Amino acid sequence: MSEKSRDEIWNAWREKVNMSPSALEDWLDTEESKSVGDSDGGESTGHRSGRRIVEIKRTNKDELTDADWDHMAKVVGYINRHCAQAPKDAEGSDWEYSLKNWGHDPFGDGGCA
Repeated sequence: MSEKSRDEIWNAWREKVNMSPSALEDWLDTEESKSVGDSDGGESTGHRSGRRIVEIKRTNKDELTDADWDHMAKVVGYINRHCAQAPKDAEGSDWEYSLKNWGHDPFGDGGCA
């Protein structure tokens, strides 16, 4: 389990994961989404995480499992690290696409760009 409290994770999650489940699902269906991330010929880590984020966002808070909370903390950490690494020409970049796979639109409300 994360060292942060569930309240801290919840608040950071709600702030950082700024894509709705339907917007994230639509994004994950794009070629741009599938074109980024580490993979060994299969689905990338970020793309798989995006599908899990959709499930978590559609789950009632009191029904989240320990594994869900751990994933939420991982997602927040990823978003924080990658927002700090914004390239000059961020729009349309792998950086943007990767963040969107993790449920964060860097150019949307609450974005990091």
